[in-house]
Amino acid sequence: MKSAPRGRIAAVVGVIASAGLVLAACGGSTSGGSSSAPAESSAPAESSAPAESSAPAESSAPAESSPAAGACTEIMPVSLQLQWFVQAQFGGYYAAKDLGYYEEQCLDVAILEGGVDIVPQTQLAQGAADYAIAWVPKALASREQGAGIVDVAQVYQRSGTLQVSWADSGIKTPADLKGKKVGNWGFGNEFELFAGLTQAGLKPGKDVELVQQQFDMQALLNREIDAAQAMTYNEYAQVLEAVNPDTGELYKPEDFSVINWNDVGTAMYQDAIWASEERLSDPMYQDMTQRFVTASLKGWIYCRDNPQECADIITANGSKLGASHQLWMMNEVNKLIWPSPLGVGIIDPALWTQTVGVALNTLNADEVTIITADPGEAAYTNQYAEAANAALTAEGLNTTGDAFAPISVELKEGGA
Repeated sequence: MKSAPRGRIAAVVGVIASAGLVLAACGGSTSGGSSSAPAESSAPAESSAPAESSAPAESSAPAESSPAAGACTEIMPVSLQLQWFVQAQFGGYYAAKDLGYYEEQCLDVAILEGGVDIVPQTQLAQGAADYAIAWVPKALASREQGAGIVDVAQVYQRSGTLQVSWADSGIKTPADLKGKKVGNWGFGNEFELFAGLTQAGLKPGKDVELVQQQFDMQALLNREIDAAQAMTYNEYAQVLEAVNPDTGELYKPEDFSVINWNDVGTAMYQDAIWASEERLSDPMYQDMTQRFVTASLKGWIYCRDNPQECADIITANGSKLGASHQLWMMNEVNKLIWPSPLGVGIIDPALWTQTVGVALNTLNADEVTIITADPGEAAYTNQYAEAANAALTAEGLNTTGDAFAPISVELKEGGA
């Protein structure tokens, strides 16, 4: 698996020399464009029936990522569908909106919160949103069903998914989960857990007792299950915010055993910006995509350099999470993004290949793989992220985060 051919990027410049003047005007709204993708169930659980898809047209994608001064004659309304409610997981998008980065790109962005009954990639494929944030294996499963979507910016470079157990449980590896009560959220969030079990020679539906877990850690804290699914930036913090009744103090990391799928080798790419494959044949949508990606990645750079300010932006936008929890989340999310050696948002072909390979070889509870065929190069492109990196570097911004160092965050009871 490799990134989009450089020849396509080079061809962009020649095409835009003649077409770019039209695009620079920012004319016309493309919000809510149509798609031929089939409708899916509103529940986030998705199957993996194979489907054919064609590569998005890229030859006329805009080379410029910033409009010339005074070039905007009309603001483009844009909608972004999130996977979940407002929280620092999506800090870069809220920062880009609040700090005017989208406005600089002639965009008026509406950020749509997600929920249990919302499948972001389905919203995108059905034309209910212009862009969506989704985990790659979930999106590839939807794409195989016929959803015409393309990864145009791979924001997270590492997986944030853990399986957490009590330190006295004896669970240190996926093989140790055999015969245990193993919590997971379902809806495609369990794919890395299933990948780890599959790699260990275990069948998810037979060798472990799968338990539908709520989006919290109460079942683990109450010892109702042996292992719980957690994100580094959210649920793992919840156990460290809880009071140990034996000591009267907060639990500590050494009280728990953690399986990190990055260490196991079954991690898969997570949060990415997805665009409509069908609409990428439209020069106006290509231009809007370039502007959106550029401003979004600029927002993530801001959150890297200003985690407290970014956490405050999230709180101001209505997050119900406490201050220490929100800052923890922002810090942990930054660890998943930075450093980005190839440049922020750029897909590493080796990590893409790993994601596809894991998805092809992972059995679910019905002993069916996540996807049945390699999606091919049509499923992603680096051209928009590469152009964005060039433009942001020209602004004097560091797009790789090579000197990134996380901050120290002190969690408080309940995340207050």
